[in-house]
Amino acid sequence: MANEWIAQVKARGLAGAVGIALDALEPLGPLGAQLLWVAQPFLGVFGGESARNAANEIAEALETPEGIAHIREQLKHD
Repeated sequence: MANEWIAQVKARGLAGAVGIALDALEPLGPLGAQLLWVAQPFLGVFGGESARNAANEIAEALETPEGIAHIREQLKHD
């Protein structure tokens, strides 16, 4: 999984906020993934190919507890 969006989150100083959101919303991860799959075409129109790719990566990660754990781990690393 490419983590360009994680690098952008870190660069903006939002790693802590995203980690907290993952903690609070983890049980809703599969639902969030489905919402991202539905929104992906719109994100491509308004945000370009990079937004669509980021939505795809996030949706794939949110579908499983292992994916969410991987995001957490990547947010902790410098």
